[in-house]
Amino acid sequence: MTTTNDMIYSVLDNNLSRIAGIEGAVLLSNDGIMLSAYLLDRAQAERIAAASSGVAATMRAISRDVDGGRVIRQLVEMDERYLCLVGCGEGSTLVVVTNRKARLGELGGEAVRTAQALGEWLGTPDRAQPPSSPPAP
Repeated sequence: MTTTNDMIYSVLDNNLSRIAGIEGAVLLSNDGIMLSAYLLDRAQAERIAAASSGVAATMRAISRDVDGGRVIRQLVEMDERYLCLVGCGEGSTLVVVTNRKARLGELGGEAVRTAQALGEWLGTPDRAQPPSSPPAP
């Protein structure tokens, strides 16, 4: 029996393995919970998920403030790595990590295509806010 995580991994592998320099990817809920990891150990993937949720949330907030619409993709360039964050479905983000051998156009395009493929059948709704306490009498 194929699990959802196996299906997610298959989509990640089929799409991202074509990127030169691929080092891994993480699919996370927008509140920072790792949903799936590709080529990364669990601890590293969970750290990337937690940190990336803050970056993605910041970009969504800035976009709202400037009436920018949906944030499509964010690219972080480091001395040794690229990090590409892409909105994926309702309430999820895909983070792709490559070394500097990756071609930026290919990285961005494959990351967006992968997010779209996942987003067609995977949605992580935003977590509901807990009900507020009634005022004290």
